[in-house]
Amino acid sequence: MRRPLPRPRRRWLIIGGAALIAVTLLIAALAMRAPAPVGHFTSAAAHDRFLAAYRQAMAELPRPDQTHDVRTSYGVVRLYHFAGAEPDADPLLLLPGRTAASPVWADNLPALLRLRSVYTIDLLGEPGMSIQQRPIETPSDHAQWLHEVLVELPEPAIHLVGLSIGGWTAMNLAVHRPEKIASVTLLDPVLVFADLSWQAILRSIPASVRWFPRSWRDDFASWTANDAPVEDVPVAQMIEAGMQTYALKLSAPHRITPEDLAGVRTPTLALLAGESRMHDTAEAAEVADSTLPEATVVVYPDASHAINGEYPDRIAADIADFLAASGR
Repeated sequence: MRRPLPRPRRRWLIIGGAALIAVTLLIAALAMRAPAPVGHFTSAAAHDRFLAAYRQAMAELPRPDQTHDVRTSYGVVRLYHFAGAEPDADPLLLLPGRTAASPVWADNLPALLRLRSVYTIDLLGEPGMSIQQRPIETPSDHAQWLHEVLVELPEPAIHLVGLSIGGWTAMNLAVHRPEKIASVTLLDPVLVFADLSWQAILRSIPASVRWFPRSWRDDFASWTANDAPVEDVPVAQMIEAGMQTYALKLSAPHRITPEDLAGVRTPTLALLAGESRMHDTAEAAEVADSTLPEATVVVYPDASHAINGEYPDRIAADIADFLAASGR
């Protein structure tokens, strides 16, 4: 069921580099050719630089009441827990986009915590506090490590909220290991309902090379946010530090097939950016409508791929309505 959305006033609070998470095909192909089998910081000094930027960006978030390092068969995964409304309700777990880590949710947490408690996660194999220890080479690998995290959490069920590649990660889990998922919310996910646009792939090439000038990566981030200025804020500095200091060794995600989507029985809310340059939004909405048995599809007409920074309050309201309608 698709719900139209009135055209909103654009909120120009763009998370610097948040949309840069979407394009991984070239980066992953190059990274998998390197000798080291797992993602890693390129040096001790590089790690120190990233940690300083990460801690500064984390200071923009509410203070978490718990920090978890969950050991999986693929490595140690960092999560933060933020106590919110309805402490007995199943919590949200927020999955960031490429190179963004937990601080990318700074603008979203205040509104989401008015709904229920929240976990954030640093994706395994990405720059952050999670530590990859085993190659992640297939969609099943991506699903398995996240499933092992969910199994270790004390709550009986978890609501996943995924941004861009985090949306792919969430839906990939729903395809392969849905046992503990209460629902999935996707924020302009990539490679779930549509292929990447050729413009996104071409423009990602200079942005994917660590030793190229920062301005090239900033230009790509601005382009994915529909030419909005990229603010020099702590989370942007963290993303830039991660891109320059971390060697990514993940396999490139493949688009989830319509056949796999048709087999998903998890209630799903797809919030798509009407002006996204990462894919054809009309195609994505049609595929989501026609393939997912339990889907609500909402297109934000004026949103760019940086949808989470542009519409944090509206996203929280739509998630609240979705959870209420699904009785969860």
